[in-house]
Amino acid sequence: MVETRVYQKSDLNLAAKVLQQGGIIAFPTETVYGLGADATNDLAVRNVYQAKGRPSDNPLIVHISDENMLELFVEDIPLKAKQLMDQFWPGPLTIILKTKENNALSKYVTAGLSTTAFRLPDNLVTRNLIKKSGLALVGPSANTSGKPSPTSANHVLDDLNGKIEGVIDGGECQVGIESTVIDLSDDLIPTILRPGAITREQIQVVIGPVEIDAHVSNETEVPKSPGMKYKHYSPNTEVVMIEGEIEVWYQALDYYQKKHKQVGILASQLILNQLSSYPDIIQVELSQEKSIKEAMQHLFSGLRALDKVLPEESGIILVEAYEDVSENLGYMNRLKKAANQNKFIV
Repeated sequence: MVETRVYQKSDLNLAAKVLQQGGIIAFPTETVYGLGADATNDLAVRNVYQAKGRPSDNPLIVHISDENMLELFVEDIPLKAKQLMDQFWPGPLTIILKTKENNALSKYVTAGLSTTAFRLPDNLVTRNLIKKSGLALVGPSANTSGKPSPTSANHVLDDLNGKIEGVIDGGECQVGIESTVIDLSDDLIPTILRPGAITREQIQVVIGPVEIDAHVSNETEVPKSPGMKYKHYSPNTEVVMIEGEIEVWYQALDYYQKKHKQVGILASQLILNQLSSYPDIIQVELSQEKSIKEAMQHLFSGLRALDKVLPEESGIILVEAYEDVSENLGYMNRLKKAANQNKFIV
């Protein structure tokens, strides 16, 4: 056990020294909070895996403070990568590139691959932290592996208090789900390995045709991106997706209450208003008027809030599903994994 300190934005010099000494500092980004450590330090990176309880064959994203830092690790940056960086960096886009043969990154960052995922976060506090430390930082989500990702400093403390040296309190994350990950490490058609707030259509406007990886990673292969392997985003309480009109919600509530379940609902205010007459349900607002931007921002925090108050054995969380169209893909990808594909069937 270590003492986990909460750092304010004015404490970046102190937090940077901890990183230089091989410690772990959680940092805010626009997507979720990341678990920061020196990406060139084997022991520091191994400690990140240990703190999260994360399998070591799941590669890590390297966070940088500016594009010039890429020159330390990448020989050639493809034209399409440069075009995406110009359009979306800093921002919630991670780009997988082929790395130099003898780069300084820890072998535990890449999980043995010849490629590395890089991101330039749209959070000035974290970019300044990287600059002050002089280090490229790994930054997997700062939570216990498999649990909902953290979108506040308190979420980080809920999972990792006593396991890491500190967390920088940067307030609530604006995006709320992890970055879009695109593979540009070869000459094939670029492929989105993890959907996020930046959509396929937005990327195609910049670089032309883009594929989306249609499968969760084959369990016998090493994934190129986080989020492609192992269970993700799940609270202790069972999660069920609800698709369809309000009548489906009525049927689901009747069904689970007859089974003596304590029900928590994560849905838009439009739905919550129509379910207010049901007794003994706990409601958390996902969005005001079915806004996908708000839904992404509040999904993980809503799951965590309900998980705290519902009994693990007899509780159940019903979550509003969105239509499977491109702009909703990042949200539905996280929700399907949190629910283990479980949806209420009428």
